[in-house]
Amino acid sequence: MTEAMLYSRSDDKTVSCDLCAHRCSIPEGKTGLCMVRLNQDGVLYSQVYGKLIASNTDPIEKKPLFHIKPGSTAYSVATVGCNFRCRWCQNWEISQMPLENGTIAGREQSPEETVRKAIEAGCASIAYTYTEPTIYFEYAYDTAKIAHEKGLLNVFVTNGYMTREALEMIAPYLDAANVDLKAFRDEAYRNGTGARRAPVLDSMKSMKELDIWVEVTTLIVPGFNDDMDEIHDAARFIVEELGPETPWHLSRYHPSYRYLEKEATPIYTMENALKIGKEAGLRYVYLGNIGVESDTYCHICSSELIRRQGFWVSQNSITSVGTCPNCDTPVAGVAMESR
Repeated sequence: MTEAMLYSRSDDKTVSCDLCAHRCSIPEGKTGLCMVRLNQDGVLYSQVYGKLIASNTDPIEKKPLFHIKPGSTAYSVATVGCNFRCRWCQNWEISQMPLENGTIAGREQSPEETVRKAIEAGCASIAYTYTEPTIYFEYAYDTAKIAHEKGLLNVFVTNGYMTREALEMIAPYLDAANVDLKAFRDEAYRNGTGARRAPVLDSMKSMKELDIWVEVTTLIVPGFNDDMDEIHDAARFIVEELGPETPWHLSRYHPSYRYLEKEATPIYTMENALKIGKEAGLRYVYLGNIGVESDTYCHICSSELIRRQGFWVSQNSITSVGTCPNCDTPVAGVAMESR
């Protein structure tokens, strides 16, 4: 085990974890809500440091991140565990493994080896994904520092529940994040995830302040967050607080884990949500898990900039300086120029 970052001790050997917004108070011999950070004799340890449950080479578009080196690949890593309890989790077999069967599985892989494998695979970035990167923060932090030195980008695919302290610590090495905005009602957040809405909104605003590129994903779940007024409020928040250049990925729900009573999200619901996002002023709104509305267009002249087939870029018309070839409007994102 590796001693954790961002915690404080008390005289009775209880520790306070300051990594995520749950800020768990953990008695000696117990774990936090994530179930992978253990208080042993008054010292907080990460039980998943360098213990990867998954590592793959993915298109960056699969994260989904459409505005960071489009068409490139990301070396994607994860450990088990999560600090949320989403009833519809798409990766519950690994994210909820410590909860479901008390197991912390994985194979050893050092930060140095992860960076080496990313370079050997020709990846432009390392993605900390599949489960919640906040709960394996120490490993992500050490890996990101090395990756940064080697010229690789670092991206989080996250529920956005980290503390400001954690963000400030990793900000010099974190280039982008896709934040899962699961709902826009606090009651829905509490009922569906076991967390609160406010820390997620605060994290996204902090990321923008810290110059971390942000894209937002919302899984539209029937009976949970598919009210059009709620979707409108979420779109307005993104425009007003994060900026109209922030991409919004609206993803279609399919029954999973402990939320099997609902059918997949109707197509018309997805189309209505797309319309709301665009009418709110967002320049880039995409639909996921459908196979349509995944191309990127210039928000000024409507020229097609990037054509996608699934998660792969089949055509990139952006200029070598990152602008629209028709009207010279800059395209928002990180390293958006054609390659």
